[in-house]
Formats: sequence, structure tokens, C-alpha cells
Amino acid sequence: MRERLARLRADLAEALARRRVPLGFVCGGVVLWLSRPTRATLIAGFAIASLGEAIRFWAAGHLHKAHEVTSSGPYRWFAHPLYLGSSIMGAGLAVACRSATVALVIGLYLGATLVAASRSEEAFLRRSFGDRYDRYRRPDVGSPRNTDAGRGFSLAQAIANREHRAAAGLVLVLLLLLWKTTYN
Repeated sequence: MRERLARLRADLAEALARRRVPLGFVCGGVVLWLSRPTRATLIAGFAIASLGEAIRFWAAGHLHKAHEVTSSGPYRWFAHPLYLGSSIMGAGLAVACRSATVALVIGLYLGATLVAASRSEEAFLRRSFGDRYDRYRRPDVGSPRNTDAGRGFSLAQAIANREHRAAAGLVLVLLLLLWKTTYN
């Protein structure tokens, strides 16, 4: 029974991880509908969300998906800097939207999908890289993770990881919220 429950949880996490983008569009529609932005909340929220996107872009410029355990850039300090950036972007969006209900929707969406995605990703990395991933996840206490010697940020890698799409999405959301602020 315990194994079956664990398998069910793993299957649910995998399904959520695979469907997080379409779920995001659905939640985005709900968020836009429920939002009550003002110019002041848009400015503050966009500043916060931009910080989140900057973290995501930095991480994407270091990440070589499915080819290695990345430990340079923000991966030196955070196991999941893309998800950290997404969470900060979500907080910025909640501020911009000026609605407790929107904040709850964003929090539930990010909580469910990012936890599911990180579990799925970690299972893949353990299967693919074994001990190397386990060492990455358990650095010496108080010290950053081992770094990939000499590797710097690569704009080409960030674009190869399609991070420009997230940046464009952030600008589109800002424009939609600005439109809602102006015409409501």
C-alpha cells in the first residue's frame, strides 16, 4: 500500500510537472480577470518580477539541461535558481495585481507545479548522474557548491534554453495589466 501511494504521488508530480505551462496559462487568465492593478502596484510588482526574471536569465545562461549537473553561476548557491526566480516573479505579479485572491492563486499554482517539477527533475538527475548529483545537493556545510571551473554566463545558452520567452511573457503580462489599469 505504501509503495502504491508513493508511486501515485510520483505520477501526480510528473503529470503536474509536464502540464505546468498550460496550467500557467489557465491560471494567468484567472489572475488577469481578478487583478485590480494601479500604476503604483504595477511599478513595484514589475520591479520585483524583473529581479526574478534576472535570476532566471542568469541561471539559464549557465544551464546545460540533461547534459551535466550544473554548479556554476547561481547553481553554486541554489539547487533550483530557475524556480527561485519564478517564485520571485510570482510575488511581483501578485504585488502588481493588488489582490489577495490573485496572490493565493499564484501561490497555489507555484507551490504545486514547482514542487512537482523539482521532484521530477531531481529524480531524473539522480538516475542520470547518480553520485555526482548527490554530492552537488550536499555541499560542505557553510560553503558554496563545487563550481564548474572557469565557466561564465552565456547569452547564447540562455537563448538556447528559451529564457527569452519568459522575459517576453513578463513584458506581455505587464502590458496586459497596464491596459487593465488604463481602461478599467
